[in-house]
Parts: sequence; C-alpha cells; structure tokens
Amino acid sequence: MTAPAVDATLHHQPVGASDQIAYGFVKLLRFCADTFFAKRYGHRAVVLETVAAVPGMVGATLNHLKCLRRMCDDKGWIKTLMDEAENERMHLMTFIEVSKPTAFERFVVVAVQWVFYLFFFGLYLVSPKTAHRVVGYFEEEAVISYTHYLAEIDEGRSANVPAPQIAKTYWGLPDTATLRDVVLVVRADEAHHRDVNHGYANELIGLPQIPVAPCPPHAVLEPTWKAAA
Repeated sequence: MTAPAVDATLHHQPVGASDQIAYGFVKLLRFCADTFFAKRYGHRAVVLETVAAVPGMVGATLNHLKCLRRMCDDKGWIKTLMDEAENERMHLMTFIEVSKPTAFERFVVVAVQWVFYLFFFGLYLVSPKTAHRVVGYFEEEAVISYTHYLAEIDEGRSANVPAPQIAKTYWGLPDTATLRDVVLVVRADEAHHRDVNHGYANELIGLPQIPVAPCPPHAVLEPTWKAAA
C-alpha cells in the first residue's frame, strides 16, 4: 500500500481574531514540544498523539448532545469526528511500540491529556469554530513534524526499524514495512484531519469548503464481542 502524496506546505492563513488566537496557541504548543523533545520524534509522537486524539471525541460528544437538544441531523460530523479520534488513538498505539515511553513520559501523557481535555472542552462550548481551527493548525504542525521525522530517517539519524505489527495490521502494510512506511501513512492521516477540521471551521461560519487530502485505507476496528459471537 502506497501512502497518498501530501502537501506539507499547505497552510490556512488566519482571518480575524479567532483564527489568530488559534494559530498563536498552536505555535505555543509547537515551541513547548520542540523545547522538550528536540529531535526525539518517536517520543514526541507518543505525547502529541495523545493530545491529538482528544478533539475528535470532544467534538463528537458535544455535536451529539446538540443534535439531541435541537432534534436535528448532524450532517455526518459525529461519525467523522469519532473516526478521527479512533485514527489518532491508533497512531498513539503504534508509536508506543516504536519508542517504548519511559515512566516519566507516561506521566506527562496523563497530565497533558487531562489539561488539554478540559481546555478543549471549554473552548468547544464557547466557540466550535475556533476549536476546529485549533485542530486544523495542530494538524498542520503534525504534518511538518512527520516530514522532519522522514528526513531524520532518510538521512540516517533515526533508525528505520521494522514497522510494528499493529501498524501492519491497521494500514495493511506488507511484512517488509519499516518505520518510514508507518510515518508516511501517519502523515497522510494528519493531512486528512488538517483539511477536515479547517473545512468544518469554514462550514460553521458559512465559508466555502476546501479540498480534503485523501486518507490512507485502514482496517475497520470491530468490537471484541463480534469476534466472539
């Protein structure tokens, strides 16, 4: 399976105070990540994918409750956001196998997750558009980070180890797949999430939709009770 091509330079220019705040917040997160992790991209991915898996679940929950209150259709956004959260969780599970996080890094994951969950939940209640713009910019930075990770692998500074079995199963990668193959499909996933969230932010304020990068095919995760039935 070949990962879709990704435009790593794509950027939504901030328009208005809301976008500026979202962009500034994400740039602050980027500065913190660069300072703490430097070029340890595998360890960075473990923490950041934990954060990235939060917005989809928050957005799906609050959209679900809004549709119940208003007795209206969700236009497919609840499942879209749930799928995003699931996909980001699989990124996390993959990079846990690659980097083997320390006890301290696991503590950081728990702390960052709770802080970001509460922040993002509050932000979504106040301004769903700003919340999705934050995710769009966050995913822009993720695409850049994974592009840098690819360069580290290609230039020999990061070992191109065999791909974890969980990644081979989820993305349908061949048995010979390596970490580079994993980073390529994860980067393509992030480009897809980038465009989806910028598109939803546009939809909420009546702006035109934007082209969405293709998402790599992956396995549909089924509950264990189905396998046992």
